[in-house]
Amino acid sequence: MSASDSPVSSNFIRHIIAADLAANKNNGKVATRFPPEPNGYLHIGHAKSICLNFTLAAENNGTCNLRFDDTNPEKESVEYMEAIERDVQWLGFKWAGKYHASDYFEQLYAYAVQLIKQGDAYVDSSTPEQMRADRGTLTEPGKESPDRSRSIEENLDLFTRMRAGEFADGQYVLRAKIDMASPNINMRDPTIYRIRRVHHQRTGDAWCLYPMYDYTHCISDALEGITHSICTLEFEDHRPLYDWVLDKLQTPCHPQQIEFARLQLEYTIVSKRKLLQLVTEKHVHGWDDPRMPTISGLRRAGFTPEAIRDFCERIGVTKNDSWIEMGVLENCIREDLNERAPRAMAVLRPLKVVISNWEDGKTETYQIANHPQKPEMGSREVSFSKTLLIEQDDFMENPPKDFKRLVPGGEVRLRGSYVIKCEEAIKDAAGNVIELRCSYDPATLGKNPEGRKVKGVIHWVSAQHAIPAELRLYDRLFSHPNPDTLDNFLDGINPNSLEILSDCRVEVSLATATPDTRYQFERTGYFCLDYADSTPEKLVFNRTVTLRDSWAK
Repeated sequence: MSASDSPVSSNFIRHIIAADLAANKNNGKVATRFPPEPNGYLHIGHAKSICLNFTLAAENNGTCNLRFDDTNPEKESVEYMEAIERDVQWLGFKWAGKYHASDYFEQLYAYAVQLIKQGDAYVDSSTPEQMRADRGTLTEPGKESPDRSRSIEENLDLFTRMRAGEFADGQYVLRAKIDMASPNINMRDPTIYRIRRVHHQRTGDAWCLYPMYDYTHCISDALEGITHSICTLEFEDHRPLYDWVLDKLQTPCHPQQIEFARLQLEYTIVSKRKLLQLVTEKHVHGWDDPRMPTISGLRRAGFTPEAIRDFCERIGVTKNDSWIEMGVLENCIREDLNERAPRAMAVLRPLKVVISNWEDGKTETYQIANHPQKPEMGSREVSFSKTLLIEQDDFMENPPKDFKRLVPGGEVRLRGSYVIKCEEAIKDAAGNVIELRCSYDPATLGKNPEGRKVKGVIHWVSAQHAIPAELRLYDRLFSHPNPDTLDNFLDGINPNSLEILSDCRVEVSLATATPDTRYQFERTGYFCLDYADSTPEKLVFNRTVTLRDSWAK
């Protein structure tokens, strides 16, 4: 099933659309849009909005546009726009049309002139400080600006000269003339245009006058024929302004704004400002650091589009703010990769094992299934030789009672291979075990002879055939469940969010690994090849998630 075919779980927005279609509202059409501001990389919260907008359109034979809200060029860049496009496509969605708010700059300006001519907008010379002071509070009305009574002719003249660049940045703004006594502060003559001499990534220096989001967004929706303008709850108080602008301009299309609760995920942040701070202050290694909640970071960590879409469907769409446990997201990728990820063996902290009764120079090869429950996934070849490598913690001299791995005089099965018995532990001068001398039972290849029981099974690689690799053990970036509640969110950073193991060994089948393939490293976790740092000479694998939820403890 493709992304566009995946049904979204029942929710109140879906019911609204169904009722609209039943009433033949909008001539039976459904048109949505995803309108990111290109001032950073998309994060997991955006994924919820992407899945909702694109899926609702697709399941109703409608359309969904991608529109960049590029009205604030000081913080925007082409890099961010390109990253947004990649992320939407990677999630499995196709937009009906790709637009930019800057496509409409001329029309937006003409509509502003119309508002002035109607007496619904005026040019104001108040300073930002004066405007804040005159805005009022939730219990006190605002104070009208002295410029509110300017004539239409004077407003038109000043606005024309604002566009022509005659005035300094911030010297004037254009405000909607609504109601300074409105109980909704957003309706107290909001600014709809400001002067900014900033180079725009698409229009260059053609404009020094830029529209504000609340003014731009509703008109862009109307121009594109959007029927349902779906956004998060923080815009609920802005809806009266959305409707006021379109009503005053009498646009032929008047989209319906519908708000839903944004994604709030524990152990993470989704503020673009804070994410940018993490990047610029080098707390992480870029926007696509696998610890980041960005879509590109999740992709580099090894998450699949299917797991993210499944997560967005599971958490649902409501009007109520709630916190989602990080374990929900992690379980989505575990369940997905448990089904699709081929198995492989990787030894993270190698301990040398010499098979004393194995012939010198002899190598034996045999097949191991890529997935124990899915024979259709085939098998791969592994080699067995005299010297092997196992995990250091798979051997203990003085083990606890329930230890089921290798001990002096004890036996374990090597995954898909023989049963071996520890005969001797070799130590260095400091008393550390550096080598094990073991024997193997040739009658136990892939089976237990009758009456023979071996409880422990461990993974391994042939020292002669294994490939060097670096494994990066990523964990949650924050150790505090809600870092936004801290005085400084940086204080919640998990100091153990990344452990780099540079002397690992992996089985030879991983020499042809690609970033698109995720693996379950036996008994260790799910991993993927790092697309940025891995080379044929030095493989680098990122841990996507552990096999079990260790945070649940």
